[in-house]
Amino acid sequence: MRMTRRASMPPAEMDMTPMIDMTFQLIAFFMVLLSFSEAEMSELIKLPSSVLAKPPDGPTESPLTLQLTERGTVLLAGAEVPVEALGPRLEQERTVLERLGKNPAEATVIIRADAFAPTGDVQQLIKSCQENGFVRFVLRAKQEQRG
Repeated sequence: MRMTRRASMPPAEMDMTPMIDMTFQLIAFFMVLLSFSEAEMSELIKLPSSVLAKPPDGPTESPLTLQLTERGTVLLAGAEVPVEALGPRLEQERTVLERLGKNPAEATVIIRADAFAPTGDVQQLIKSCQENGFVRFVLRAKQEQRG
């Protein structure tokens, strides 16, 4: 079969629209992802530094981030709650985890305590968590450079 070449046929053009759409979707995805990770960190919290601090080995299981300010309040889900009044909020978190079919004992509580927060408040925070079934804890600190 012999094919003839048409001289009058215009050159093929590539449609760039799907590639541009995909690029904007990726940019939007990373912008949302970045704002979520920044939302977990409050400017009110100045983490202590330690030479023993190290980056996490991997993602944590069902993380619950509690940020303890130097005033003795805890930032949880956008609300500022005194440590003494944290029990009902932790009970809600436990209920949500249980409804999702997860065991609160397997959830990881991430405590970001301010460097000037009283140690007693950190202990009370951990005790409140334990009373509500949370037993895994991670304390955040800044990694101090040696030398």
